[in-house]
Amino acid sequence: MIELTEQTNAIVFAVRVQPRASRNAVEGEWQGALRVRLTAPPVDDKANAALCVFLAEQLNIPRSAVRILAGERSRNKRVEVRGVTVKQIRNLAKEGTDH
Repeated sequence: MIELTEQTNAIVFAVRVQPRASRNAVEGEWQGALRVRLTAPPVDDKANAALCVFLAEQLNIPRSAVRILAGERSRNKRVEVRGVTVKQIRNLAKEGTDH
């Protein structure tokens, strides 16, 4: 199960990114993190930017509500998302496993 931390009007959780995938997709949970595939390469922060845009689109929130707190140079990242509920994040992970 994804480890979520609730803060004032924000949820913080881990994300495991697979760059250079064939498509952008949520792949469910991986070792306590949300597993996300991105087509963007891991160079010049392209994968980081793509992750923020992708999560914002999936959660129907503004891009500015998604922020990478840690792991900018790693596949394992800590992400803060403002204006969402724990249930929305859990549903996103669940939908990712319902291919």
